Amino acid sequence: MKFVLTLIVVSMMLSCSQEPVVQRKITLRNQHNVTAEFIPEGARLISFTMPDKNGKLTGIVLGFDSAAQYAASTEPYFGATIGRYGNRLKDGRFTLNGKTCQISVNNGPNALHGGKNGFQSKRWEVVQFDEQSVTFSYTSPDGEEGFPGTLNVSVTYKLTDDNELQIAYSANTDQTTVLNLTNHAFWNLNGEGSGSIDGHLVQINADAYTPVDSTLIPIGKPEAVAGTPFDFNTPTTIGARIREPHVQLLIGKGYDHNYVLNGTGMKRAAKAIGDKSGIQMLVYTEEPGLQFYSGNFMQGKNKLRSGPDEFRTAFCFETQHFPDSPNQPGFPSTVLEPGKTFQSKSVYSFSIER
Repeated sequence: MKFVLTLIVVSMMLSCSQEPVVQRKITLRNQHNVTAEFIPEGARLISFTMPDKNGKLTGIVLGFDSAAQYAASTEPYFGATIGRYGNRLKDGRFTLNGKTCQISVNNGPNALHGGKNGFQSKRWEVVQFDEQSVTFSYTSPDGEEGFPGTLNVSVTYKLTDDNELQIAYSANTDQTTVLNLTNHAFWNLNGEGSGSIDGHLVQINADAYTPVDSTLIPIGKPEAVAGTPFDFNTPTTIGARIREPHVQLLIGKGYDHNYVLNGTGMKRAAKAIGDKSGIQMLVYTEEPGLQFYSGNFMQGKNKLRSGPDEFRTAFCFETQHFPDSPNQPGFPSTVLEPGKTFQSKSVYSFSIER
């Protein structure tokens, strides 16, 4: 197994008095010629490449070639570590220990993925790397984006010889706070630039999901998926029912919903298969929820490595706690207390479906 740590000098339009920006890109490679690339900006997965059913090397994560391009993108979340609070908080507000916390609002009336300058916009420190893994860390100061407490957080990515991308999160705080971490990779298992993901076969092991209001905030108790377009317990293509006139599909412009996963502890959450490549991805997680997003807000505004990010040319499987949990007493708690360590692991496992 080999690993590569690349230093890239990025040419930018700077004045003569300014130094060039040095970007560090970390590449992990296993014995099956699978590679995963990362940059510290956003502790971000920028590329994942593996052989398809014909042995052709195929990049299956959408992204850019430089940190500057990520910073300039109208979609800031490509491949990033998301926090402090992944997904949405109603009105950017919640009450904790009798005190109202106001988070910066950046998605209509709500806070999305940690507010205006969430973890995706931060440069993380590389604290460890070897031929199999890399660990990034970040210290979020008390009051950042409105969240209480100084939070020390780390994420470790590990690429195994079993073709697993393991993602392990750890965090602690000096004040009571809320926390919901995830990764926001945009996947197209047929390959970057291969077009619509409608033909991908998807299975999600969940008997319920959390319906949302017009601003994509959960409206209350989970509802059963049975008999609705949200039932993926039997493998179904993404495009099979996405255009049905179901009110929740109309609100989300497709799938952009949290699934209440069956089981506890580490369990299989989902499966996806590229209909052209044969590449299969299994998702395992210790988290209670999975956000399935079908690329409904992709508008072709950003030029990726493979071309524009056109409508529904990628999907996301974000392992998570539920959206707006601090305001929803019936949802699993996202509160982190001083003296306790948050730990959670998710695994993306890859193979070929022949």
